Parts: sequence; structure tokens; C-alpha cells
Amino acid sequence: MVSRVERGPVADWFWTIDRLFMITFILLMGIGFMLSFAASPAVAERLNLDSFHFVKRHAAFMIPALGVMIGLSFLSPRQVRRTAMVILAVSLLMMVAALFFGIEVKGARRWITIAGISIQPSEFMKPAFVVICAWLFAEHARQPEIPGNLFAIILFGIVAALLVAQPDLGQTILTSVVWGGMFFMAGMPWLWITLLGGIGVAGVFGAYLTLPHVAGRIDRFLTGEGDTFQVDTARQAIIRGDWFGQGPGEGIVKRIIPDSHTDFIFSVAAEEFGIFFCMVLVSIFGFLVLRGLSHAFRERNDFNRFAVAGLVLLIGTQSMINIGVNLELLPAKGMTLPLISYGGSSMIAICVTAGFILALTRRRPEKRAQERSLFRAAHGVPAE
Repeated sequence: MVSRVERGPVADWFWTIDRLFMITFILLMGIGFMLSFAASPAVAERLNLDSFHFVKRHAAFMIPALGVMIGLSFLSPRQVRRTAMVILAVSLLMMVAALFFGIEVKGARRWITIAGISIQPSEFMKPAFVVICAWLFAEHARQPEIPGNLFAIILFGIVAALLVAQPDLGQTILTSVVWGGMFFMAGMPWLWITLLGGIGVAGVFGAYLTLPHVAGRIDRFLTGEGDTFQVDTARQAIIRGDWFGQGPGEGIVKRIIPDSHTDFIFSVAAEEFGIFFCMVLVSIFGFLVLRGLSHAFRERNDFNRFAVAGLVLLIGTQSMINIGVNLELLPAKGMTLPLISYGGSSMIAICVTAGFILALTRRRPEKRAQERSLFRAAHGVPAE
């Protein structure tokens, strides 16, 4: 344990970090590792791999991911902005490169291989995009003559165009929802809300008309006809799990879910540990979002407020989409459950998001002094 009287970077970090946030992120990583034992062996065996192939890789991803999260949590808000700028520039360039040189999987080019390592640049783009847009919104709020909102709109257009080009409608919708939430916090006029909402609806309708795989997924969701094997099997796993599950390693339906270790790991959790466990898992994600929004509500700095709110909305919305697909409340979409599903790019990118959140919610001396002065002003307490 680090003493309160100690001084130094580590001691200052330990006593200023939001430890509940830190514990929650690590808890989710631990749950994900536990569920990898339940979800991945059957997939590995179908691919003629060692039964614990994905478990070992999941553990290997956790080590750098945890290091990234803790390392980024030491940054100041200014360093967070600079780091996000670098990550965003590199990830956008890699997304462009993926369109021309990337690996094509099921008609989409979302991955690029560097030094034998497959990377999904869009995963790293998301937290950096949120932070930079928060900065642009904050600059416009601080100095209205700075066209920060216009630059944020242009940046959103670039990101959305690259995601549609891959194509990846799910990530486009996720990014749009989070960006729209931040823009709303920044004081978006109702005219803009109506206009951008209409553009969003038109975009989804256009994707339905022009992208066959999008139309197929929406049609299968609405009619229940066609290849619905994976979502139907996931539903059976959830039903079989009942309230308290079949027990660790006792799941049977999970063995025939093709993506049980990634997109449908929530169904595996339901079959083996029950609906009650899944409710606890949903509550953990809910706690993250509510605690983050609580921090944002108390925050006086516009950049910190917009960034923290956007980052927790990113995690919350992504988890909601993944769980919604598992419960057949949303059309099937390949999107991981944050810190739970298997996937190196996803795990490390979510830890980048977590590191930014931890860095921006730290209690700093100047922040505490500002809060004390605001408290005195509100309650009529004379200055010391």
C-alpha cells in the first residue's frame, strides 16, 4: 500500500486516481478472461487448434492492454489531447491503407497486417476521435469565434465516410450516436439536431438500399427468415441458462455458436452462469456509464466534461449494441462486448479508452482548489 505522506509520481497517481473506475475496468477484464475458458475451446477445436489457443492469446492481450490503461492514466488533460491527436492521425491513415491493402473478410476491409500482426484501425480511432471532438467542442464554447463545431462536423464526416467505405455500418452508427451525444452536450441547436437526425435516418435507409449485407441483416431481423442460425442458437443458449445457469463448463448450445468467443460471448455467459449473472454484468457497465456521467456533471472544464461523457458513452453504447444483438433486440452486427470478448485490437483500444477516462477524472490540486472556491461562493463562506 502506498502511504498518503509519500510524494512521487506513483504515490500521487495512486491517491488521485478514481480507484472505483480502475477496479471496475480490471474486474471486467477478469470476467472476460474467465469467460474465455467457457467460450473459446469449442471454436478452437473446430479450427483444429489447441483447445486453449484463444485463452492463451486472450491472456497475452491482457498484459499490454493493462499496461496501456495504467500508462495513459498518468497523463494530464493536455497530454491526453496530444496523445489522442497522434492516435487519430495514425489510425485514419491506417484505415485508408486498409481499404487498398487490407485483409478482406466477408466482403469488408477492416484489418491491416503490420509485422505479422493484424490490427483493426477503427477500434483505435474511436477513443481518439471522441477526445479530439471534445476538444473542438470545448474550444468553440470557450471562444465562439473559433469554428470548433464546424471542424468537429468535418472530422465526423471523414470518419463516417471511411467506416462506410470498409463497409462497417455498426461502427458508423456507434460513432454517430456518441458524437451526437457530445454535440448535444455542447449546446447543439434544435435545428442541427433535426437536420443531423434526418441525415442519419437517410443514411441508414441508403445503406439498406445499396448494401446487400446490410439489407440482408435487417430483413432477417424483421422477418426471421433466412440464415438466422447464430442468433437463434444464441437465444437457445440464453433460454437454457435460466436464472442461475448450467454451471461452468456445462454449456452445450455454446459449442455450436460460430462466434461464441467474440460477438456472442454474452450468450455463453447466460447459458453457463445464468440470467442473474448477466444482470450483474449489465449493472457493471451501467455503473461505469453513470459514474462517468456523474464525473462529467461535476466537471467545470468543458474539455474534460465532454471527453469523459463521450468516452463512457462509447463503452456503454457498444456494450448495449452487443447485448441487444445477443437478445435479438437489434439486427446482427459484429461488435465485441468491451473488455469481455476475445480480440486484441478491441481489448487494447478499450483500455486506451479506459486510460483516457482515468486520466481525465483524476483529482488534481488545481481542480480541488477550484471546487473549494466554488463551494465557498455557493454557500457564502469567506475565503481563507
